[in-house]
Amino acid sequence: MKGDSFTMEYVTLNNGIKMPQLGYGVYQTKPSETEKAVSTALEVGYRLIDTAASYGNEEGVGEAIKKSGLPREELFVTTKLWVQDHGYDNTLKAFDTSMKKLGLDYLDLYLIHKPYGDYYGAWRAMERLYKEGRIRAIGVTSFWNERLADLFNCNEVKPAVNQIETNVWNQKWDEAAFMKQHNIQQEAWAPFAEGNNDVFKNPILQQIAQKHGKTTGQVMLRWLLQRGIVVIPKSVHKERMEENMNVFDFQLDETDMEVIRSLDTKKSTIYDEMDPQISLFIGSRKIHD
Repeated sequence: MKGDSFTMEYVTLNNGIKMPQLGYGVYQTKPSETEKAVSTALEVGYRLIDTAASYGNEEGVGEAIKKSGLPREELFVTTKLWVQDHGYDNTLKAFDTSMKKLGLDYLDLYLIHKPYGDYYGAWRAMERLYKEGRIRAIGVTSFWNERLADLFNCNEVKPAVNQIETNVWNQKWDEAAFMKQHNIQQEAWAPFAEGNNDVFKNPILQQIAQKHGKTTGQVMLRWLLQRGIVVIPKSVHKERMEENMNVFDFQLDETDMEVIRSLDTKKSTIYDEMDPQISLFIGSRKIHD
């Protein structure tokens, strides 16, 4: 896939499916703005679109895809199953609801959004949908190593993807090593740490950006790409979408990579997934009646 200034890079998942390494995420994009934002992203050249039932904007994604006129096989669409709909029968129903909202005949990647509740029942329903050809790949989100190991050790289909928070403050090297060992693709949510700790003005990142004639945001994305991680930055502004896409024409050297590694705090600046109160909040959040 070629645009004005980039040639997309791909990863191959453990079932042989090719996935663009850079995509477009719609987390926190208002439903009323989603169709326009995704349409713009598709015009810019994004072909991986990442949404979720809990974002409330699957319809907007679907409308943008429909109006784009792009061949379905050129697109890689991801959505996610919310905790409220875990369990075998609930998952089958929730999947149908998402597909209706997206207006698609098949899904490229379906993810369990969080590791709470009856995610075993959910996974077995997803295995069924995968075997039926309704989903090209299945995976999970925010599964720490122990839960990821338990899931694939006790089920038939190994997750193709684990989407976890990964950014310069929370670099997840142990998780990356475990996923690589077991041939599970790492995908980064919050690649910019949601701007926390004034990350875009960090002096170390600014110095590397100046060295390469790039922005700090581009340096952060390039750093993730060079680690072999799939990245899904979000923006509703066309200029920023283009900037985020324009990261395939330079390479960080070993010194750059190591200096960025020194920023790792091994903690999230967003929320601590090991905090029981976070677990209780996520596990009880309802997205529908």
